[in-house]
Amino acid sequence: MKRFVFAAFFALVLVVLGTSFVSAGGMQQTPNVVTGAQLYDKWYAALGVQAPEGNMPIWSRQSTNSRSGAETWRCAECHGWDYRGVDGAYAAGSHKTGFPSLMIVTANLSQEEIVAHLQGANDAQHDFSAYLDEPSMQKLAVFLKEGLVDDSQYIDSASLNVIGGDVEHGKSLFDATCAKCHGADGAKIVFRGEGVDEYLGDVAQRDPYRFLHRTRFGVAGTEMPVGFSLGWTPADGRDVLAYAQSLPEAQTSAEVTGAGQGSAPAPQDLGGPSDNWVSGVFTGILAALGTIGTAILFLFFIVMIGVAVVFVLRRSK
Repeated sequence: MKRFVFAAFFALVLVVLGTSFVSAGGMQQTPNVVTGAQLYDKWYAALGVQAPEGNMPIWSRQSTNSRSGAETWRCAECHGWDYRGVDGAYAAGSHKTGFPSLMIVTANLSQEEIVAHLQGANDAQHDFSAYLDEPSMQKLAVFLKEGLVDDSQYIDSASLNVIGGDVEHGKSLFDATCAKCHGADGAKIVFRGEGVDEYLGDVAQRDPYRFLHRTRFGVAGTEMPVGFSLGWTPADGRDVLAYAQSLPEAQTSAEVTGAGQGSAPAPQDLGGPSDNWVSGVFTGILAALGTIGTAILFLFFIVMIGVAVVFVLRRSK
């Protein structure tokens, strides 16, 4: 009987250990998605390097977006904050490029095929090999396969208002996570975009897709709480957006004329992971220790339960 109990107990421990390691492997995808999303936002800021000089080679294939220089090297500027390119918010307005929807393009591609595309396998002018190393491309591919969210279910394309948001829930998340830096009214940080000053309420009204992306994944090259890492669901982000759209707007704010018309990149002091590599390594170590510590703590409780079971069985004899 004792042998059976101990055998069963150790079998349970092995199962728990295996589950913990599998879970830890799954958890490693979380920072990959976040980092990949920030590479999508502004890869040179995420990597802490200077943007390439001149325009991205593929930029010359369009004539509707007049931006130049560093902005032309950003995935978000070509394919939009809703990831739909010419089929989404950037189908019109000053950000229109005519480049394709990543929601469609990546749907039938494997992660390896996405990396190959980033390396110029399908288009020599879309080769980022000189700027992104293999691990960075893998993280960007993970985001494109696992992190894209269809925000058309949350945002009305005509009014840009949130669809079915819970404002009170959004306020509770905002107050607990965002208000410290942005202020209770969202006006503590003043953004400069398209030649005007803006508050957070302006950004939420004028470019809700960008708001959702950066609420979920942070801003490349800066520090801020990341909703995805905090366990926020897409619906949580929607609720925060719904509340942010009720916040005051700056008097000089540009008129809302469409998701792609007036939006401009947010300033670099908005937030996101540090571009300092030492901080990045330190953060990675802390994340790994946290995962290991959680597994050890869980195993400890299982062991204690096993000891208690054995103790009870012995006393019952």
